[in-house]
Amino acid sequence: METRLLPTDPAEAMRSSVAEAVTVLKRGDVVALPTETVYGLAGDITSPKAIARIFEAKERPSFDPLIIHIPRKESLYEVAVVDDATENLLRKLMQAFWPGPLTFILPKHPDVSDAITAGLPTVAVRMTSDPVFKRVLHELGRPLAAPSANRFGRISPTSASAALEELDGRIPLVLDGGACSAGLESTILKFELTEGKPLFHILRHGPVTAEDLKPIGKIVKKRKPSLHTKVKEDAAPVLEAPGQTDSHYAPVTPLRLLSDPSEFQPEEGKRYALLSYRGLEDDGYIGLTEFVETFTLSPGSGKVPEAAVRLFFVMRQADQLGVDEIIAEPVPEHSIGSAIMDRLRRAAIPATD
Repeated sequence: METRLLPTDPAEAMRSSVAEAVTVLKRGDVVALPTETVYGLAGDITSPKAIARIFEAKERPSFDPLIIHIPRKESLYEVAVVDDATENLLRKLMQAFWPGPLTFILPKHPDVSDAITAGLPTVAVRMTSDPVFKRVLHELGRPLAAPSANRFGRISPTSASAALEELDGRIPLVLDGGACSAGLESTILKFELTEGKPLFHILRHGPVTAEDLKPIGKIVKKRKPSLHTKVKEDAAPVLEAPGQTDSHYAPVTPLRLLSDPSEFQPEEGKRYALLSYRGLEDDGYIGLTEFVETFTLSPGSGKVPEAAVRLFFVMRQADQLGVDEIIAEPVPEHSIGSAIMDRLRRAAIPATD
């Protein structure tokens, strides 16, 4: 299969490319589209063929649910069951964060396929702010399922070229909407209604941070994970939401996440690349060995929002270098830094007994 890459700028190109994408979607096939977070692999939620194509193209296991993207806020009721009490809270959250990178976990509407929700009684829903994706949704007139446009477990694409690299020959079309502005997947939120403030469970950290959500609800804190997540090989996966597998967002090159420079002892003959937070010698990582190359997330300034935007782009560059191992520095675990550390932990070599 030939995968075509179509521009969306200028306006004439946008009209033509969106029309082509809608044609492909209506025939039950899939299209890679930009969002503000990462590029997504979109398929019509009413087409079993399209949903099957998403899983096939990504090599995604059937136990991992998909996020549904809706064209307008009113479309929420087409895919989720919302009672009066929940609606009051959702209105506050939607007013504050939609359209944008926040995904809700809600009871699913009976019309939503179990293939989309991996058999769960809940559905993941969000409304993107990306103009290309919004235009496709508007022209198609119904919601789209769209996980990240990469092979399962690999680095999420934040550019059209990265999406093409991941899925070339597997899908018919990629629409080029430029670089993603957020650079990390959406925050996934599950909530409980109480007599006081609602309780918020952040199932996946992302661009909408705990600090952003605190004015509306109380954040339920999880136990802080270790730098490496242990893979439970003998346990069946039970996922509440997309992107929760132990190993995810991973380069082909082994990646090791350090909590302290003293943890690293280079092995003779091995070639290493460094994924640095600020690129400063004072942080203690740059001088650990003669790295083939150092990739910096936020040069000098150490700003976690900049590091979030650059993470997958830089990780992909390091993966293409052909070294034996990528060494990653930690970033401060506050605000969107929590999301960066979540992605680095899932990308890293699993802990062993």
